Amino acid sequence: MWRFRIRHSSLWALALLSLVAAPLASAAPTGSKPGTKASASPDHQGHHGHQGHHAPKAGKEHPATAKAPTTARPAASPDATPAKAGNVRDSSVAAMERLVLSLSKKRLANGLRVVMSPDPEASTVSVTVTYDVGSRDEVPGRSGFAHLFEHMMFQGSRNVTKGEHFGLISSRGGTLNGTTSEDRTNYFETLPASELALGLWLEADRMHWLAVTPANFENQRAVVQEEYRMRVANVPYRLAMIELGSLVYGDYFPYAHPTIGSMPDLDAAAFDWVKDFHEQHYAPNNAVLSLVGNFDADQAVALIEQYFGAIPSKTVPKRSDAPAPAAPKSPRLKQVDDPNAKTPALLYGWQLPPARTPDHPSLELAARILADGDSSRLYQLLVRERGLARDVSVWTEDRRGPDQFTIQVELTEKADPKSVNDLILAELTKLGKTGPTSAELERARQRLKSGFLFGLQSTQTRANVLGELELYTGDARTLVHELEQLLAVRTQDIARNVTRYLAPELRSTVTVLPKKDAPPPAKVDAPAAPNKDAHK
Repeated sequence: MWRFRIRHSSLWALALLSLVAAPLASAAPTGSKPGTKASASPDHQGHHGHQGHHAPKAGKEHPATAKAPTTARPAASPDATPAKAGNVRDSSVAAMERLVLSLSKKRLANGLRVVMSPDPEASTVSVTVTYDVGSRDEVPGRSGFAHLFEHMMFQGSRNVTKGEHFGLISSRGGTLNGTTSEDRTNYFETLPASELALGLWLEADRMHWLAVTPANFENQRAVVQEEYRMRVANVPYRLAMIELGSLVYGDYFPYAHPTIGSMPDLDAAAFDWVKDFHEQHYAPNNAVLSLVGNFDADQAVALIEQYFGAIPSKTVPKRSDAPAPAAPKSPRLKQVDDPNAKTPALLYGWQLPPARTPDHPSLELAARILADGDSSRLYQLLVRERGLARDVSVWTEDRRGPDQFTIQVELTEKADPKSVNDLILAELTKLGKTGPTSAELERARQRLKSGFLFGLQSTQTRANVLGELELYTGDARTLVHELEQLLAVRTQDIARNVTRYLAPELRSTVTVLPKKDAPPPAKVDAPAAPNKDAHK
């Protein structure tokens, strides 16, 4: 589900959880671009957010290589029974239901799916195009292409010169960006309500006539390589996060490689390969257009038909995912010597079922209980009580395929990785045996509800979320069920699934040492009696 990953921070008290005519003419209508009075040629280059390869800071917008996730049941507790309808369907669920009731959907003849959520109280309108392509659609030796096209999409199209997309939006008081993840790529802008036509026209122009040229390719390849150096090679713990993903997923390439790609693959990339990737995936029948804000639905549909209706559909390759990798039968361990790190760190990863499957919500709640806020278990234990860690992060990646549960602990200089490892595994064992307390579970539920409501106040967040849900589930209206399922999680659900999926023998561990000549970490042995009910 759409959510920000869980990471300890004092700022997380009530932070966001994270939570469709005439053909497009060769020139804009009436001799100028929609919503503009004159052409602009600004030099503003903007900044793109790239899901899938940023450090795990608060929020899931920039996850690392990745962007803060049946055994004996515990004894019954006051919250170990399903929540009653009156408790679950509280104000936050009611708010989701009202939002869902406002939705309307349409599919154009070319296959473009459209989701619209009018909000007459908003002063802006947000436009998001979500393409069903991410790094999971790449093949070995050709990684990083999805992310590369996030950059290429801002390099101009038939009627928009290089850099002009930024200028036209910013000169009208709007904002824009794009992000790439393993599972999708999106492009979005928020504009004054009167400028809806401009946003739609710009997105249609680059969907239809993107300038995929050798010059743009070479330019953006160099930009991405420099980004790799800045955001991966020279950032502490980042390479270790890439290594963790490769341990968790093994030879399952869709999620075992980083979204940003690799330097060798970028060096070896041929223009024809990149052009072919664009031809296969960037098409109206492989995308969702979502609109949220102050607009008239009938007028919006007319504009969408006018600008997008004549874009031809394409034959999109059928995704043939390999079977999910088998869970390891013993811990996978690796050491990374990181010259950028000032202190050691421990990174843990477990393979989970895909997001939006029955067991997943309980593991999302477990992540909150472990590392959401000052009173979370691992923060209290490792930072406040023992002084062994500088920071603790826990999150699920919420992927469409096999997911990943991650713990990242940045240690203090005095901390012994072996001792910290023992404390973390003991805390997981405890959570698996008894589950969270009633107070912990209620606190997590309240923060979930706050996150949903706060997050959806933004028209841009709503547009992004609805586009993703329509793409992933086939119906953006499933938004209301996401919150219901989380609020219905019981103590025994968390205990059972922590024991099943986060067992010690199923983990992958990367130990980060700040100096290349540092001694190897102490070996961490698997438990003598593996959990027979562990996830296979």
